[in-house]
Amino acid sequence: MGFSALTLSFLLLAFVPHQLHASNHGLFGTKYVTTNVDGICTSSVIVHGYKCQELEVTTKDGYILSLQRIPEGRGEVSGTWTKKQPVIIQHGVLVDGMTWLLNPPEQDLPLILADNGFDVWIANTRGTRYSRRHISLDPSNPAFWNWSWDELVAYDLPAVFDYVFKETGQKINYVGHSLGTLIALASFSEGKLVNQVKSAALLSPIAYLSHMNTALGVVAAKTFVGEFTTLFGLAEFNPRGIPVNAFLHSLCAYPGIDCYDLLTALTGKNCCLNSSTVDLFLRNEPQSTSTKNLVHLSQTVRDGFLSKFNYVTPTYNYMHYGELFPPIYNLSNIPHDIPIFISYGGKDALSDVHDVVNLLDSLKFHDVDKLSVQFIKDYAHADYIMGINARDIVYNVVLAFFNRPFNI
Repeated sequence: MGFSALTLSFLLLAFVPHQLHASNHGLFGTKYVTTNVDGICTSSVIVHGYKCQELEVTTKDGYILSLQRIPEGRGEVSGTWTKKQPVIIQHGVLVDGMTWLLNPPEQDLPLILADNGFDVWIANTRGTRYSRRHISLDPSNPAFWNWSWDELVAYDLPAVFDYVFKETGQKINYVGHSLGTLIALASFSEGKLVNQVKSAALLSPIAYLSHMNTALGVVAAKTFVGEFTTLFGLAEFNPRGIPVNAFLHSLCAYPGIDCYDLLTALTGKNCCLNSSTVDLFLRNEPQSTSTKNLVHLSQTVRDGFLSKFNYVTPTYNYMHYGELFPPIYNLSNIPHDIPIFISYGGKDALSDVHDVVNLLDSLKFHDVDKLSVQFIKDYAHADYIMGINARDIVYNVVLAFFNRPFNI
């Protein structure tokens, strides 16, 4: 089974601009350069004058996840505020929670939310820099990486929600970007989290992916599928590792491929990125994920619908699910009264407009007053987390959405 264009796109999304900084250390570098070994709070929150707590959450299958809490706004006097609405912020694939904190503080969504009276919790999925621990497994053990986004739905997201719900005693607002939207939608469709969530803001949503239109899609799918099959033996998919570097070198050598414009070719033309922010992004990302996770994402593109991981052989599927084919995530089963905000961009090559329309069709019976949709003509995938004008165009709308008096 080969990887599809989406696998390549997600793989390169986080780090293609490294081409502009290639050196003798490898096309995309060989190790992470982090801003501070003490964690996200110290490096990216406390330095701006905010209080921040580094926390840990253990999933039911044993993964120990890093979680940051920003309980109040900058300069706020502790103890003077009433109970605040909690917000969980979930990143996408191949990045971690740091990706929300790369612009100046007045442009970063977690800090904007904190300054506007929210109790902010930043999630970090298994396998990323600060979430590489398990109660019994080591990352050097292939078993540590035996998971896909099914496990993020079944374990990671519920663990974070349970922790925040227990700590705050309140229903939770949720912000997801890219893969962070897919795992939320899949969770809601199975009835998970629905008694804990207050509302959900889904930015650049990933659900149906059959219209993904990256410029490199055809070349990747037809020419380099065989290259990816050789990587399937790698349990950890480390973007900084030698096998992936070798593949990308071969890709960049392919006639007609312009590696200096891969970010645009893969994500669409991002309108509003600051070069200094991109540089900081490259110092901190990408992060590892499991190869199985990328295979699952590629299946989502190929199949045109959402299902659990397909083990291909009916016997293996039956062993895991008691069925010959993997169960479907039926998004039309999402409770119609969950307040959902969706924002998507006209230039986004990953969250393509046609696929978002298909997602909205799955939500056509949603309560009219509980579904809000924003279309931003000039936005692409990365603008939602790093755009210099995202506060004015997107985040202020998210704030207004969260502050609506939903009766749930």
